[in-house]
Amino acid sequence: MSDTTVNGENRNMPSPATVEVVRHAFISGAEQMRRNLYRSAHSPVIYEMKDCSVGIFDAEGHLLGQAPGLPFFLGSLGGTIRAVIGINGYEVFREGDVWIVNDSTIAGSHLNDVTVYAPIFVDGLLRGFTAAKAHWNDIGAKDAGFAGDTTDIFQEGLRIGPTCIFRDGRLDQQIVDLIALNSRFPTALVGDLMAEISACRTGVERFRSIVHRFGWDQVEKSIHAVFEQAEAEDRRSVAEIPDGVYVEDAYLDNDGVTEDPVHVKVTVTVEGDSMTVDLTGSNKQNVGSVNSGIVQTRSGIEQGFKFLVNPHSPVSGGNFRNLEVIAPEGTCFNPSETAACLKYGPHLMLALDLMIKALSRVVPERAAAGHVGDSWNVIIVGEDEFGLFLSGEALTGGWGAFEGGDGESALIHSAAGDFKNFPIETMEHRYPLIMRRHSLREGSGGDGKWRGGMGIVREYEILAPVTIQLWFERAVQQPSWGLFGGQDGASPEVWVHRPGEEPEKMYKANDLKVEPGTRLVVKTGGGGGWGDPAERAPEDRATDRRLELVP
Repeated sequence: MSDTTVNGENRNMPSPATVEVVRHAFISGAEQMRRNLYRSAHSPVIYEMKDCSVGIFDAEGHLLGQAPGLPFFLGSLGGTIRAVIGINGYEVFREGDVWIVNDSTIAGSHLNDVTVYAPIFVDGLLRGFTAAKAHWNDIGAKDAGFAGDTTDIFQEGLRIGPTCIFRDGRLDQQIVDLIALNSRFPTALVGDLMAEISACRTGVERFRSIVHRFGWDQVEKSIHAVFEQAEAEDRRSVAEIPDGVYVEDAYLDNDGVTEDPVHVKVTVTVEGDSMTVDLTGSNKQNVGSVNSGIVQTRSGIEQGFKFLVNPHSPVSGGNFRNLEVIAPEGTCFNPSETAACLKYGPHLMLALDLMIKALSRVVPERAAAGHVGDSWNVIIVGEDEFGLFLSGEALTGGWGAFEGGDGESALIHSAAGDFKNFPIETMEHRYPLIMRRHSLREGSGGDGKWRGGMGIVREYEILAPVTIQLWFERAVQQPSWGLFGGQDGASPEVWVHRPGEEPEKMYKANDLKVEPGTRLVVKTGGGGGWGDPAERAPEDRATDRRLELVP
């Protein structure tokens, strides 16, 4: 249908009101997907901790609507769909299909993060996709849950390429059985898979209802209008940053297998209304699992871009068009297809933080001091009268202060976004342990004109023989840095108190066997401070002392 213009007005273009209704209808549809995923998931890592994300996309894999979730996942969902299209083309998709993939080369993150996606057909034509990504507790790795000492992808579990599990609306039970056979928790796996399928089907229904309400012509033009608006806002925001080349680098403690520090270098180039983030000079592919597929790498850098550029507007397929990401092949940001990728996050989180630090010198009002530097995982595996159990957590810490305010305390890393604490009641009900303490870590935030946020203290008492896996990064090499005279935040600490023995300090552990009565005391890191501590307002100093926020 051709557009018609009358008195200078295009009568066939959607009104601004229609564009906004369509925009928010897709966002609302994604929110319904998310709620259905939470309600129907089997595992508390999904329904309690929210280790998942969902989205609705156009036929090219560009985002139309998302709900709060893990930002690292949200950016990689569209990238995964585009990668799958690049592999299979469009001809393989049929109405009623549901597909699944977790291969790190395609989806970017570790194999436990499983993406389920479904094509959307309207009146016989492919118009879009829905997708859900969620963490499964066990996908058949060499150790229960996942192990921090893997050296190739084959040790990390069942590797699934793009696989159709619903063809023409009919479930291929053999594929489901094959996947379940490779997990130590097959019932939970199938339950979580079906929850993701339910979420995707919800998105398909919502997409169709939007098209049936407005008609495809108006929906398509509204989508284009949203994309053009997002791109224009991004370009205006980048154009306000002074042109230049801004470089920062830092190190992770190690890759979990060797003792060598992991170097991360970020070069941000701003030229006009475009930005390039170049990761050249960063570590080569690591022996351990601190590697990320290129889809996940782009997702992480896009998140850093969004923090700095046009942060208050919703994300859509029109964003990031003026961002180029360079990640040389063979590095930890773009490794070989057999690289271990279990710990795909630490170097990306550091790169994201370094982007902000690099630009803080020219746009300080957009930046914050260093904050939570890792997911800080505590995984407890054992057996009780009901069989094998696994408790897996990612812990919170302190965020960096910013110009005008203190950093927030006890928040998950920004990469995890909507991730929640594992409720103590749930843990003590499901697993043989007692949580003796859960509190803020006093004095852990970096001092400054504005103080960094505080980490937490979490003390577990183990009531049965178990195996513990620990991953606490940026404990030795790089704390959460202060900016403009602010002090660094405290580094994380982990203490293992075995009955009758001296406490042992450690940061990473795999297959750590402990007996009943062992106490695990975890102290997460704090955020960096901003500005000279001598300039902190006297009333804020008094509040800090009254609430015992500082030593």
